[in-house]
Amino acid sequence: MGSSSSSWCVFLVVFLGLVAAGLGQDQDRDEEPGLVMNFYKDSCPQAEDIITEQVKLLYKRHKNTAFSWLRNIFHDCAVQSCDASLLLDTTRRTLSEKETDRSFGLRNFRYLDTIKEAVERECPEVVSCADILVLSARDGIVALGGPYIPLKTGRRDGRRSRSVVVEQYLPDHNESISSVLEKFGAMGIDTPGVVALLGAHSVGRTHCVKLVQRLYPEVDPALNPDHVPHMLKKCPDSIPDPKAVQYVRNDRGTPMKLDNNYYRNILDSKGLLLVDHQLAHDPLTRPFVKKMAKNQDYFFKEFSRAITILSENNPLTGSKGEIRKQCNVANKHH
Repeated sequence: MGSSSSSWCVFLVVFLGLVAAGLGQDQDRDEEPGLVMNFYKDSCPQAEDIITEQVKLLYKRHKNTAFSWLRNIFHDCAVQSCDASLLLDTTRRTLSEKETDRSFGLRNFRYLDTIKEAVERECPEVVSCADILVLSARDGIVALGGPYIPLKTGRRDGRRSRSVVVEQYLPDHNESISSVLEKFGAMGIDTPGVVALLGAHSVGRTHCVKLVQRLYPEVDPALNPDHVPHMLKKCPDSIPDPKAVQYVRNDRGTPMKLDNNYYRNILDSKGLLLVDHQLAHDPLTRPFVKKMAKNQDYFFKEFSRAITILSENNPLTGSKGEIRKQCNVANKHH
């Protein structure tokens, strides 16, 4: 009796173990894969090539599209989720994120629609706007002379605007460095990562609306006096018309190149925005600014790491969200 009961116990343990293992496998099967490299390799093998090709074509025609692709990834992924909520138009119920104060100067959204249309022709309703937004940023960075950053795909699109929380998540140009570090830190981006992300200010331009407080009524004494006449010439009004095309290039030396010139400029007190100036002079960030000013490879390494973390911020995957047919409107659910 003793031996048969003990063998019965062994059998039971093994049996339960197998059942548990089987259940575990079922659970694994139910678990969504999340983001992966080359998510569309079976469902739309041409997807990434089409996006890259479109970004190149659009960049040839309109050089400033690349700045837009880069800015989009910040403005979408930093606000709760990388889910293309940024692209949704205003509806009767909700304001678009595009219309918020933080999004001032964002443009070229129609060209994202051009990319989406090209992808839809090949594979209707397969590739998300969220992935198109992220991959166009990846390819825009390359167009600007920056590093190629391999990014995962498999994001799905959100159904609602996040305009009410934009200001909680996206730092403003005149916030303290500790506040900027805290907001990006909540996404898992550390101090050198934040310093590298702000290196995106090495391309594009800043609208006068965002920098007149450093020029009027008194010129900020922290500004390099050699740089002030150019800024005053570009921004002659203390209250600029937000609709007027009045802006200063972020980096007069290499305005179309994503490079480490930005760090040399801000160390020389030529940063346009208050946040640029603080980045170079705050003891938390200054050591990294100096290192990036000396070493472009280090800047690119930290920039790539930070963009990767940003692009993977709380995405919708598996069965969450949807694949929008048009990037500016959520699908109609009957």
